Amino acid sequence: MRKLNFIIFMGMLVLATSCKKYLDINQDPNRALASSATAELILPQALTATASAMNQFNSYGMELAGYGANAGGFGGFGQAISYSFSSTYFTGLWNNTYDNLEDYATIINKSKGQPTYKYFEAVGRIMLANNYQLLVDTYNDVPYTEALSGANNLSPQYTDAKLIYKDLAAQLDTAIQLINEGDNTVAVHALGNADVIFNGDVVKWKQLANTLKLRIILRGSGKVTFNNTTFSPDGFLTTDALINPGYIKDNGKQNPKWESWAYSSTGTDATKAWMPNMFVFSYYNGVKLSDPYRGANVYYKFPATGLNRLGVENNSVPSSVSGNFWYPATGRDGKAAVDTTGVLKGPGAGFPLLTAAESYFLQAEGAVKGLIPAGNAAALFNNGISASFKYLYTMADGKTIHGDPSGDVVKYLSDNELSPLVNFTLAATTEQKMEAIITQKYIALNFVNSQEAWNEYRRTHYPKISNAANADGYATFASSVSESTRPDRLPTRLLYPSSEGAYNAANMPKGISPFTSLIFWAL
Repeated sequence: MRKLNFIIFMGMLVLATSCKKYLDINQDPNRALASSATAELILPQALTATASAMNQFNSYGMELAGYGANAGGFGGFGQAISYSFSSTYFTGLWNNTYDNLEDYATIINKSKGQPTYKYFEAVGRIMLANNYQLLVDTYNDVPYTEALSGANNLSPQYTDAKLIYKDLAAQLDTAIQLINEGDNTVAVHALGNADVIFNGDVVKWKQLANTLKLRIILRGSGKVTFNNTTFSPDGFLTTDALINPGYIKDNGKQNPKWESWAYSSTGTDATKAWMPNMFVFSYYNGVKLSDPYRGANVYYKFPATGLNRLGVENNSVPSSVSGNFWYPATGRDGKAAVDTTGVLKGPGAGFPLLTAAESYFLQAEGAVKGLIPAGNAAALFNNGISASFKYLYTMADGKTIHGDPSGDVVKYLSDNELSPLVNFTLAATTEQKMEAIITQKYIALNFVNSQEAWNEYRRTHYPKISNAANADGYATFASSVSESTRPDRLPTRLLYPSSEGAYNAANMPKGISPFTSLIFWAL
């Protein structure tokens, strides 16, 4: 395993200034950590790096979960549409996440044993859990107990993914305990401006910890014996957890999703090789459900948006427009692009770490399965739909609301009142309730945190897709040229990156297949 370096500033960082120098993390990922760096210095740039890493996970999930398809005018998609993955496919997921984990490990080590830094240690543990779950859900067994030791151990052993999950839940409990202890510590160091998610609100950090723990327990249920399946009385997230260190329209300082998918800071087009997938679009255009409300807030010229089925490459496939089809505004001049609604919003928008919509759908499943005994599954389910509308209708500044999301939720529920995927009272069995929850989560995660939708499909096989050989792009999101041998014609996972084969081959699991090797919680 290659040496994992972490990143800090060159020179003095002034946290309160408007220039937000820690945004430069995206420009030079190989700077060495100065011995004098404090937790206050490291935390904001570590959180900023998490947004960049999660942006790559969103792209990976977009390709595999049926949100995106190859656009016209491009060719050579290869393993992106065949699923015959090599060890060089999406290697940034591994490398960048481990680099980022080094940052959080450093924050924990610098804060541990210092009573006044309990908040920083807690946040380090929460974000460590977030990042390790991303890795486990992508690769299964990964280096954990021997990892993050720098030059002291460049070839760490791999840890059983189930044991990692168990320990991550415990780490989150510890983080909440540390915050509670910090509340009673004289002269405790506030997170302050170093916290570019919640602006120092430690209650929200505890709610994030509870929500991450709920996701871990639900996903590991039946495979992992957790030490504690209860949650602190702080509750779960009811607001979106957005990473925003001060993104602006400037070189290397834009929201990474905008930079990747809409426009560069100079106004040039980002990628135009991808376009919306027919499958997910069917939940907006009336094929499966009718949702012109969110559809118009996400897609360009909805419902006349350009579409394709993944794998189809011919002259009939439309090319992507400037700024791509996920940018709903009509003005397509990148230099004068305006802030808008949906999933891209603008260069200054916050990056979603975990949305309120996902939190509510996790809680709804927890209520159905008895993990949250007092939870009302139907109410939580409806709250998830409402939170999805609110997130998509919110402009880049995080405050301005476009249109009437609450009113449109009422219309959406009425338009689809005969569908158990929308009208939860029609979901009579546990399986029907699960299908409704995961399907609505799939809609809410569309290009928001796409990797979580891919994870949930592999765990539950919802939303349902057709395994028929002649299934069209509205019935399945499997590539039309898939080489997968599975009944659903989908892959199961990525391969370990080539860097592991070069530097840690003795410990890396062998015989991994993208078609037969499962993440421990997958079907």
